[in-house]
This record gives sequence, structure tokens and C-alpha cells, in this order.
Amino acid sequence: MSDDTSDGPPTAAPITPSAPEEFGLVQVWWGDGKGKTTAALGMGMRAAGHGYRVHMLQFMKGGTSTVEDVRGEYNAIAAMPGFSYENAGHYGWHGFLDGSDDDEHAARAQGALARARELLDGARAADLTAPLAADGDADEGLHMLILDEVLYAANRDLLDPADVTALVADKPENLELVLTGGHDRPEYVTDHADLVTNVRKETHPIDAGQGARKGTEF
Repeated sequence: MSDDTSDGPPTAAPITPSAPEEFGLVQVWWGDGKGKTTAALGMGMRAAGHGYRVHMLQFMKGGTSTVEDVRGEYNAIAAMPGFSYENAGHYGWHGFLDGSDDDEHAARAQGALARARELLDGARAADLTAPLAADGDADEGLHMLILDEVLYAANRDLLDPADVTALVADKPENLELVLTGGHDRPEYVTDHADLVTNVRKETHPIDAGQGARKGTEF
């Protein structure tokens, strides 16, 4: 705890590799409201700010004709020590009638599933109770793994829900696992999760014809 008792803003400390004392839970963020990925990114930033190693694997966000390839979060992650990402999604959103091919979506989702297994294997082989190099390869260990839109892929039958449940069951003890996505309750994982958040929509500008906005949606 800081000894600073002044009325000014707290002073930021340099980020140095560290290890979390209480990681190891499974989080599920689902629902028809905006903010699931944003919440996961916020947690990832917070964890990386403490010096923990974080990686985000995106299953679906491959872009659309109205969204730029380089999202704001990619630039922010690149500037954040200890935070990395990769995108395995097909260009275009499955089910949005954008001309993208279902088989290609499924193939990309299966590839992301295999990649998630690799990342779990790397975390299992590492000592997650110890600091991990901020610039280390994600395969060499992680304290937090965000599987963004994995639940959306399962809800869309691009993945077998049982395979997602198996990922959760196979999680290393000290790895914080965050799963996001989907408008339908992911019953296949909720009983295995420590935190389940339903992000509900009350009003969304997309219903009034507003498209995705740079700086808020991408």
C-alpha cells in the first residue's frame, strides 16, 4: 500500500514482472449487451499493470467491411508490457450475411481451439507462482488467458461445447481463465465457472442504425 497521503492522484509505479497470489479462477462473460470483451481487456490491462503475464486469443473478431483490421485494443496491448494477443478469427462475423463462408469460420474456430490447448500446455509446464518475463513467448507460460468470443463460436456450432468444457477442466491450477461471448447462456460451462456475468442490453445504438464507432467498438 502506498504511503502517499496527499490529496493528489496516486503515483503510478514502474511495471516489473511479478506473480499473482490468488489467480486460478474461471470467469464467464456472456449476454446480449455490449462490453464483454471490453471487460476482459480491462482485467487484462489491470493484471499486466501488476506485472502479471496476460494473453488474449480471439476466436471470432476477424473484422468486417465496416471495421478496420487494426483495432484500438491491438495498439494499446502492443504498448503494454506483459500483455499480448493473437487473432484466429475469419474476416467477417459468422451469421452476419457478409458473404463469409461457414466452413472457413468453422476451420478458423477449430484452429483457435487447438491453439488454446497449446497455450494451456505451456502454462501447465511453467511455474505460475513465479514471475514470467513480460516479453516472453505466450507458449512459455501465462498468468491470465482470455479466450475472447469462444462462447460465441460454441453457440454458433463452430465448436463443440464439450470441447470448451474440456478446456476449462484442463486448466492449470494457477491460471486465471476468462471466456467471453455469445448471447445464449453457455450452460455447458456455467457450472464449472467461479464467476458468471450476464451482460444485458437495455438500449443499444445499433438498433437505431448506428454502426460500429472507432474508439468505442473497435
